[in-house]
Amino acid sequence: MTMIDIWLLVCPGFMLLDATGPAQVFGSANDEARDAGLPQPYRIRMIAPGGGPVASTCGVTVLTAPLPAAGRNLAGSTLIVSGGRGMEEAHGAHDPAVVRWVARAAGQVGRCCAVCTGAFLLARAGLLDGRRAVTHWLDAALLQAQFPSIDVHDDAIYIKDGPVYTSAGIAAGMDLALSLVAEDRGHAAGLAVAKRMVVFFKRPGGQRQFSSQLLAQADPQDVHARLIAWLRPRLRQRIDVDQMAAACALSVRTLHRRLRQAADLSPAQLLLRLRMEAACGLLERPGMTVKRAASQSGFGNEYNLRRAFAAQLGVVPSDYQARFG
Repeated sequence: MTMIDIWLLVCPGFMLLDATGPAQVFGSANDEARDAGLPQPYRIRMIAPGGGPVASTCGVTVLTAPLPAAGRNLAGSTLIVSGGRGMEEAHGAHDPAVVRWVARAAGQVGRCCAVCTGAFLLARAGLLDGRRAVTHWLDAALLQAQFPSIDVHDDAIYIKDGPVYTSAGIAAGMDLALSLVAEDRGHAAGLAVAKRMVVFFKRPGGQRQFSSQLLAQADPQDVHARLIAWLRPRLRQRIDVDQMAAACALSVRTLHRRLRQAADLSPAQLLLRLRMEAACGLLERPGMTVKRAASQSGFGNEYNLRRAFAAQLGVVPSDYQARFG
């Protein structure tokens, strides 16, 4: 097959793994091809405005080439924009010339991708208007607020909408890159790269589960963590806010206030989130039925589960199961 150029765009203060994670995925795909006696499928280049050394948020500096000129250099290639410090700010790390270059390049490359807050640069270039997109769960609400025409999803690991791809925070860039390898070279090739890198080929669940679990782990004595620990083994039970408040030895009003402070959630929203996470995990298991998933996650019946999935994820449970099961 024809070698595919991978252009990894970084700006000063970029998140190192946003760029090097996908780079390693494509590099490992080259290693797999080499070991099989086949031509390397990818030519990987780190680029930046003006080229030269560019520092990441962790202090590691990478050497980049200048932005390639428009035209044949970009035809059929893949552009990946990494996220980083200030990318989400209205007047942050967005050189207008870079935004214009991305807008032009998007019309020539075969695929235009963003990792984490790199989605904000694609948005400013007008590439996400009317499309589904995702970014880091901490920045999803801001992306939606700044660009109302985008259909922002806060739970997906990555989303493909036509030739435009976006992914969640940081390590999700590797999930996206693995999907591109599978798209180019087939499922077996993508799986082989994942095995070589000792990572999931298809990570279970969405990023919403990581948001609640990581918040809970941040401070085990926090009301958010204590309530999660109390709720998880009781998801199949009928639970109201009075019971949740009593479990935390708080008044209902205080529980509402402290949950808002800790996680910007109401008690009912937290319970729904945990049940959704449980249902997603169940649907990813081989042989699981939608009916059993509804019962075991606390939704009670398929109708309630379908309503929750439609409202929270925009899909029906059977579609979710077909994609992730």
